[in-house]
Amino acid sequence: MTSTQEITDRVKEHSTWVTALQQEVGRVVVGQKYLVDGLLVGLLTNGHVLLEGVPGLAKTLAVKTLAAAIKTGFSRIQFTPDLLPADLIGTLVYNPREGAFTTKKGPIFSNLILADEINRAPAKVQSALLEAMQERQVTIGDQTFKLPDPFLVLATQNPLEQEGTYTLPEAQLDRFMLKLNITYPTKIEERQILDLMGTSAPKLNVNAVVDPDQIIRARELVNSIYMDDRVKDYIVDIVFATREPAAYKLQMAGLIRWGASPRATIALTLAAKARAFLSGRGYVTPQDVKSIGLDVLRHRVAITYEAEAENLTSEKIVEKVFATLPVP
Repeated sequence: MTSTQEITDRVKEHSTWVTALQQEVGRVVVGQKYLVDGLLVGLLTNGHVLLEGVPGLAKTLAVKTLAAAIKTGFSRIQFTPDLLPADLIGTLVYNPREGAFTTKKGPIFSNLILADEINRAPAKVQSALLEAMQERQVTIGDQTFKLPDPFLVLATQNPLEQEGTYTLPEAQLDRFMLKLNITYPTKIEERQILDLMGTSAPKLNVNAVVDPDQIIRARELVNSIYMDDRVKDYIVDIVFATREPAAYKLQMAGLIRWGASPRATIALTLAAKARAFLSGRGYVTPQDVKSIGLDVLRHRVAITYEAEAENLTSEKIVEKVFATLPVP
């Protein structure tokens, strides 16, 4: 059996590209460490990431910069109310000369997909992403096509209370490993943004510093990171506390419509391992779980009207779960 020290040594050896990628992205995206680290967790765990925040917080810029810093395919899809599923995944085109249909693949057939303002398209378009996100394949007509590896959907959205938006279906929300809430930069960071971007033609040259094979090898290493049984039990307890709060002495009767699914348990486990990898460790600590837990669970816990009436959000409920459950 491989010791945690051996795994830690391998992590340090194979994670040098992380610093290079962070520095390259940092040349264009000022601050937003939380955002960049969340995108890295998605890369390391093969998990899709949803970014939510008001306009102008560099969500789209961060994803475009990350894609440019990796030697891989990139597609940007601008979601609009008139977008059709065929515009996303492709369609069958009739060729009158040959009297047959040929497949025209859509922009989903790439490695990194930027689904920009995903909540501006209606549910039928968002639902077209479901098969691609979960099974990493697309069915057009009677043919099924495998998507390339790595395949990652990095979606941005403005807060739902803004005009002209559609609520994402719960089935799709659950397929996002992380939902990151992006906030405003600090005053110092905003001053740096002014120096960098305060021109009509900012120079934002990005060099490709990471190979996709490095990321795929790192994923295999993330899978081998050690997790103690007590940490595994802690993760299961957290997820179960969102379903059966009374069993964990949480006063939340009538506040939770439904809790997190088993997919959340798997996502929290993988995300905690990725956090350990980014910290240069070959083992997971409870702090890794706590630091990423809100991002994994905030979009997977549905609250009742009673909770909304009390100005409670799913975030506050998840925070209460973490504050109440004993840490191993």
